[in-house]
Amino acid sequence: MKTMKKSILALPLVAVFFMTSCTDDDPVTIINEEELITTVELELTNSTDATNVVLFKSVDIDGEGPDDPVITITGTVNTNSAYLGEVRFLNESIAPSEDITEEVIEESNEHEVFYITSVNELTITKTDVDNNGNPLGVVTSFQTGAVGTGTLTVVLRHEPTKPNDNTLSGAGGETDAEVTFTFEVE
Repeated sequence: MKTMKKSILALPLVAVFFMTSCTDDDPVTIINEEELITTVELELTNSTDATNVVLFKSVDIDGEGPDDPVITITGTVNTNSAYLGEVRFLNESIAPSEDITEEVIEESNEHEVFYITSVNELTITKTDVDNNGNPLGVVTSFQTGAVGTGTLTVVLRHEPTKPNDNTLSGAGGETDAEVTFTFEVE
């Protein structure tokens, strides 16, 4: 019975401790979790031939896990052609999948998409802008030249410096998604 009395007497002391340790002055931590981006899709539609659609797709369901992303490319990029480009960022680890692109557009001042290519005679121009008139890069134009092969890297940056010099090093910020595709102009 002595132990029970000690426990009952200790209970008010514990309550007093918790009441005095929590005040309105304690900082409140708000956690803004980043969304998981499992899929990056870049769709190019030929400006003069709407049947010429090329889809670059990278799916990495385990995120930073051990499995490599599955990359597929369907369609053919033609020489000396203009394409409308649209990039999408998705979370396909949940059902139904979540289109993160909508949030990128809604929070356009805090995001920018960059395109880095090693393909000669390929010009990529961002055609959409954020709320302050700075390039966003969800919608682009691609102008191809001669036959060539190289890489195309698509990078979604969070909180880049805006305006910037259109380079990753000049933009700063943090990378939300990055994927590299083989890019062939035939």
